[in-house]
Amino acid sequence: MSAPATSRTGEGRPTLEVKDLKVWYGSERGAVRAVDGVTFDLRPGEILGLVGESGCGKSTLGRGLLGLLPPGAERDGRLLFQGRDMLALSKREQQRMRGGDLGMIFQEPMTRLNPLMRISDHFEEALRTHEPKIGKKEAQRRALEVLRVMGIPPTRYRAYPHEFSGGMRQRLLIALTLVLRPAFVVADEPTTALDVLVEAQIIRILHDLRENFDTAMLLITHNLGIVAEACDRVAVMYAGKIVEIGDARQVFKDPQHTYTRELLRSTISLSTTGLEFIEGAPPNLVDPPSGCHFHPRCPDAMRVCATTEPIDHDRAGAPGHRVACWAADLRDGGSLPAGADATPLDREELSVADEA
Repeated sequence: MSAPATSRTGEGRPTLEVKDLKVWYGSERGAVRAVDGVTFDLRPGEILGLVGESGCGKSTLGRGLLGLLPPGAERDGRLLFQGRDMLALSKREQQRMRGGDLGMIFQEPMTRLNPLMRISDHFEEALRTHEPKIGKKEAQRRALEVLRVMGIPPTRYRAYPHEFSGGMRQRLLIALTLVLRPAFVVADEPTTALDVLVEAQIIRILHDLRENFDTAMLLITHNLGIVAEACDRVAVMYAGKIVEIGDARQVFKDPQHTYTRELLRSTISLSTTGLEFIEGAPPNLVDPPSGCHFHPRCPDAMRVCATTEPIDHDRAGAPGHRVACWAADLRDGGSLPAGADATPLDREELSVADEA
């Protein structure tokens, strides 16, 4: 695993400052609260892993940070990039920042490249779009430099996408993002559908980004092993909210939120003798449960969890390790709000439809 974020990113202004960010979609059923009050900072050279079940808002958060949202979506809260208020910018100003300042590595490397264009054309198009005054020789030099970092030889520069394997295409997507030298990158499941050997190569590349580019990165993934290997910190997301965030080593060693613990329990290893899972399914984000959104599925739920939303705060003696969980508060020596009921919550039996 990489060194903890505090050891190399504890000083200076954050690249990204996110405070109470909301991203809601309009729908016929009402507002979909895909991201609902997210707060975190990200410093130069730091990699933050974002994990959680499908449908919890991970990809929406990544796209919301870059302004890559469909019609009918709105953002609110505070979002600063290098001190600049992103939510106060016009759409045209935000678009100009994408590429040179803000980058994204998309999923599905097999379909993201134009099959009719050579790799050289992809790089030249990207560079000339964002840097119109760049010359052909300089564009080629920049492209070959970043391809070398990705482990792709210059002899492949004029090849077509179909001449590359899935792992090499993923490296090409990373290179196309980094050739523009952005200060912040969202990597949305960059190892999806890759075999374990290629996955390990991608992890090494991501792990080396801070040394070569000092890039701050949000790494979105379902794979907790990748987070353990490549990330400084980890944020656990459920139903549009970050329920726990902290140093990756600390969170994996001593998870505080019940959802984090259950996610870790569900992972598969060489010692696994049976498949573990979390009962139920993520909630409807148009009308999520009251109180803690996880309480209908939580084995540790108390009556207070069903009525009162937990307070997000730093753990005692562990600065930077934040958790929003009443049960965790009690384990940490804290107390519940006045009049709150700590009686265990009777969990309703899950129906077949809920499980599906």
